[in-house]
Amino acid sequence: MKGLPEERTIRLAQYMIEQKATVRQTAARFGISKSTVHKDITTRLQKLNTELYERVQTVLQVNKQERHIRGGRATQAKYRAEAAQRRGEK
Repeated sequence: MKGLPEERTIRLAQYMIEQKATVRQTAARFGISKSTVHKDITTRLQKLNTELYERVQTVLQVNKQERHIRGGRATQAKYRAEAAQRRGEK
């Protein structure tokens, strides 16, 4: 994603709000690093657009509160897949 950092920052923020996306999902979607996404939506966005910044922070807070649930589900799926493989299932 080339272009001005200011434009990129606004597009990242809009995407995160519309999709309720995580930093990882946003980074993957735009083909940039998680560090760049995080810097853009925390540092740059606060200076560019305060209202958008506050809305993104709300999405980030929700994601932070839910991440232990997503991690638990991923671990559960991993062990179920391993057990199924040991039993010869798919």
